[in-house]
Amino acid sequence: MGGTKKVIKLRTSSKEEIIDITDRVNEAIKGFGKKEGVCLLFVPHTTAAIFVNEGYDPSVKKDIGVTLGRLIPQNLDYSHLEGNSPAHIKSSIVGISLLVPVENGQIALGRWQSVFFAEFDGPRQREVWVWLL
Repeated sequence: MGGTKKVIKLRTSSKEEIIDITDRVNEAIKGFGKKEGVCLLFVPHTTAAIFVNEGYDPSVKKDIGVTLGRLIPQNLDYSHLEGNSPAHIKSSIVGISLLVPVENGQIALGRWQSVFFAEFDGPRQREVWVWLL
């Protein structure tokens, strides 16, 4: 894929949470020594996800979490024996990767946008892999 990956390590503290990792992504990008390109972010987990959305108003990430919980409830008759089927479904719907442009040594986002890591089966030790292409 060209270049070494950087790893952002996260320790989640609750069953479900959404964490703004924008600053940590920008810090990882600095380690590449390159100012322009495309940043690939990948979550190597089946019960977590990554996405871009509004970071200015914290109620947006709360609303996203609440709505996902209503759409994919914990108490359906799931077949998966571990009991975390809702987490797998949420991860599949939200997604495990992002491709974001990089300008002037940081991710190029819209005025209100941030990068979020979504935990759906915590608390756990998690990683986000970062490449600058």
